[in-house]
Amino acid sequence: MLPGLSQAAPTADLQAQLERDFPQRLVASAGGQQALRECGAGPVVVLLHGIGSGAASWLQVARQLAPQARVIAWDAPGYGDSSPLESDAPKAEQYAARLAQMMDALGVEECVLVGHSLGALTALAFARSSQAHRVNRLVLISPARGYGAPALGQQRQQVRQQRLDNLQRLGIAGLAEQRSAHMLSPRATPQALAWVRWNMARLNPVGYRQAIELLCGDDLLRHGQPAMPCEVHCGEADSITPAEACLSVAKALGASFNLIADAGHASPIEQPQVVAGRLACAIHQSLTGRTL
Repeated sequence: MLPGLSQAAPTADLQAQLERDFPQRLVASAGGQQALRECGAGPVVVLLHGIGSGAASWLQVARQLAPQARVIAWDAPGYGDSSPLESDAPKAEQYAARLAQMMDALGVEECVLVGHSLGALTALAFARSSQAHRVNRLVLISPARGYGAPALGQQRQQVRQQRLDNLQRLGIAGLAEQRSAHMLSPRATPQALAWVRWNMARLNPVGYRQAIELLCGDDLLRHGQPAMPCEVHCGEADSITPAEACLSVAKALGASFNLIADAGHASPIEQPQVVAGRLACAIHQSLTGRTL
C-alpha cells in the first residue's frame, strides 16, 4: 500500500502530496499556455506521460527523485491546463516543438528525457530534432510505436474508430472506469487502480482526440535511431505494449532493454520505486557514463 492511503479515500493523500510536493506551474509559450509539475534540484529529468494519463501520474516517481534531480513532468498539449495544438491531426514533431518551448521557458539546457507509452513518440521526435543536444540520455518506458506505418493501415483505422467511438459512447468518466484496470498487472493494488483512474478521469476530450490522431497517424520508428544513449523498459505484465513489442522497438533503436517485475503498462504508478531507481541510474550514467 502506498504511504498514507486508506481504503475509504484511496487518492485523498496522493492528491494532498501532489499539491504539496509536486505542484503545478503554468508557463507561456508561443503555442499558448503550458502546464507542468516540478520538484527537486540538480540534473534535470523531463517526464512525458502517455495517452490516458497526465503529469500527476509521475507523483511517486518524482518524490523519490527530488533529492537528487530537478524533476519536470508536463501535461501534454491539450491535457490538464495545457493549450491544445492547432492541428486536429498532429504529428510527433508538433508535440516536440511545444516541448522545446517549455524547456526554453524553464531554462533547461540539457536533461534525461523520459517518454512513457505515447510520450515516447514525442521524446524520440525531440531527440532526433535540432534539439537533440539537449538530451543526454533517452529513456522509453512501454513505448507505443503507433499505427502510422503503411503496412498498418487497416489496424490504424480500426484503432482510431474504436477509440473515438468509445469516447463518444462512454465519455471521459466512462473511459476511466472501463480502461483503468487494463493499465495494470493482475497483482496491482486497489490504490494503484484508483490513482490510474483518477488521472484518466482528468483527460480533456480535445487533447485526447489529438493524441488519438498522433497514435494512429505516426510511427515511432520513422524517426530512426537517436544519437544519444537510449534504454527501453517494459512492465513484464504489460498487455498494451507487450514485452515482445517493446523488445522489438529497443532492437530497432539500438537501445538496451529491461523488464519491470510485477508491473503492467502504468509502471510509474504500479512500481514507482523501481521506475525511480531506473531513472536514477539513467541520470547517473548521463553524468558519468558509468553504471551505479
